[in-house]
Amino acid sequence: MTTQACEVRVSFGDQVTGGEEVTTVHDPVSSIDALLNSHAPLLPASVRGPLRRAAGLTQKQVARLIGVQPLAVKRWEAGSVEPRPGERRTAYSRLLQGLAQQHPEVMLQT
Repeated sequence: MTTQACEVRVSFGDQVTGGEEVTTVHDPVSSIDALLNSHAPLLPASVRGPLRRAAGLTQKQVARLIGVQPLAVKRWEAGSVEPRPGERRTAYSRLLQGLAQQHPEVMLQT
């Protein structure tokens, strides 16, 4: 399978000195990957805290890694709020998946 990048020419007029034309490259495969990852599936809230604790991590450590406040991690683990689509949700999903692989016993307990 081959992928093809398409060139998009965008004129920013007043935003760029002298009305220069700026060229950006659009990669449709990367765009689709970003869209799919923005809605990264999450493990159930009931295993999020136990997985974190099994790994010896605190909510503060997880929050720092992902770039959110510890209260956000607390809410995600409680299931009262889900991470919004985007890089942070993708990072949290990857963390949970990795912890589930390292600590399969937690997944069996739920």
